[in-house]
Amino acid sequence: MAGLRERQKARRNDRLLQAASTLFGQMGYDAARIDAIAEAAEVSVGTFYNYFENKADLLLAIVGMEVEEVLHQGEAVVAAPPGSVVEALTQLVFTYYDHSLVYLTKEMWRTAMAMAIQHPETPFSRRYHDLDQRLAAQVVAMMRALQLRGALPARVDAGAIGLMLFNDLNATFTLFALREEMTLGALKAELRGRIEALVRLIG
Repeated sequence: MAGLRERQKARRNDRLLQAASTLFGQMGYDAARIDAIAEAAEVSVGTFYNYFENKADLLLAIVGMEVEEVLHQGEAVVAAPPGSVVEALTQLVFTYYDHSLVYLTKEMWRTAMAMAIQHPETPFSRRYHDLDQRLAAQVVAMMRALQLRGALPARVDAGAIGLMLFNDLNATFTLFALREEMTLGALKAELRGRIEALVRLIG
């Protein structure tokens, strides 16, 4: 019986996340109301509050869902990277970028970023930055894996270079979120060019 309840709870949580992702995307974060999200998820407003405190909590859960999925996909890339350093790094970064608009729109990303920056003391901000740090750690893990394979010189500080790369891909993604006209292809081309320059510099 307990197992059934847990599965039902997980399904309701998933329905709320999917409903919110859809309505936030269609109407915008500010315009989407909790009662509409609950109705789309086929639960009561009271049930909504059993799962989430407010819309911000729900938005963070969607960001978390997105990041958890890309981290899982990224693990496979780190475990078996392509032959060249450029291809290995671009494949990992593009895994992040290709998934970035599955559950969230640019407007949703801007809202989440703003909340994390404007209210650094909140659980929202701490959780958001924790997710960022886990992505950064995965990029560092890729750099160290490449170094162990002999694809990067031993003299290179793989940890420092990995963090530099993460900060650059994060800053470039922020620019992408700010510019509605910027395409995913343009984002990927810009970052690939800088990865190629970085690899030439440290090679």
